[in-house]
Amino acid sequence: MADLKYSEYRLPRQMLADQVYDGHKSLHDDKMAEDLGFSGAPIEGPTHFSQFDLLLHELFGDAWFERGCISSHYRNMVVEGEEVRAFVEIPAEGATITRIGAEKRDGTEVLTGTASIGPDHGDTEIGRRIARLEPSDQLVILSDLEVGRKGAGNPEDAIMDFDQYMGALYPFSLNDKLAVITEMHPYYTLEGAADSPWGKPVIPMEMISVLSNYQNQSGFKSRGPAVGMFAGLEIRLINGPVFVNHPYKIEREIVALSESRRTESNWVRSSIYDAESGDLACEVILNSATLKASYEKYEEDAKALGKKL
Repeated sequence: MADLKYSEYRLPRQMLADQVYDGHKSLHDDKMAEDLGFSGAPIEGPTHFSQFDLLLHELFGDAWFERGCISSHYRNMVVEGEEVRAFVEIPAEGATITRIGAEKRDGTEVLTGTASIGPDHGDTEIGRRIARLEPSDQLVILSDLEVGRKGAGNPEDAIMDFDQYMGALYPFSLNDKLAVITEMHPYYTLEGAADSPWGKPVIPMEMISVLSNYQNQSGFKSRGPAVGMFAGLEIRLINGPVFVNHPYKIEREIVALSESRRTESNWVRSSIYDAESGDLACEVILNSATLKASYEKYEEDAKALGKKL
């Protein structure tokens, strides 16, 4: 059995109770979660990434913030008040990819995935899952979308300053997040970053997810209203770090569509370019799964489209 390196148990914080998308509250609202049969409003999946940054910085050094990749599939939701710890398999000497996971105090699995250092990130968790997907002709909620569609707003401007409000999808600032972040790192702050190789603060890995969705104008409109959740996420640094208060441009593309018994999933790659140099800084692949049961007209539309129920 591989040797594991663990974080401490921590209490991730819920910051999306006021999140609004598609004109309605999200799954992170207690009442919405209850109506859909969940025990409580889940903490957003990327929140757990901060528990890995310190572990992976220790393993891979400063290269983690320049060329690191965290790729995860979410297994079980976490609600505020539940303790979580992260763990990383100690890689063999010279290895650039390893397994990661997170679990609750009672052993319930929270996520599984990979962490790696580029430029060759190898067989990542999300890459492997996309490769295994079978095309589906039974999509209802996502029936108006297709693989390969580019974002209507390409390229979109994006920036994240410390006190910047990030919009209805993420109704908080970076400073708000840093006040309650699950694991803090000196490189996230102006003071701590002064001693970093770059001399300026980096955006935490979990907040790169927020940056990638800032003012999303992709036009990837699905049928609704319906409620979605993050089922998987990969953040791959290519020419990093991604810096605070630095201008970026984002291009989006649908790379896969899929379904399960309960959900339909849109897999979108957001390519984040440095607006000054033009270099590709980072790629984010998000598997956003929409709950079939949350779409009131699902059965009606399925019949009209000739889909199986």
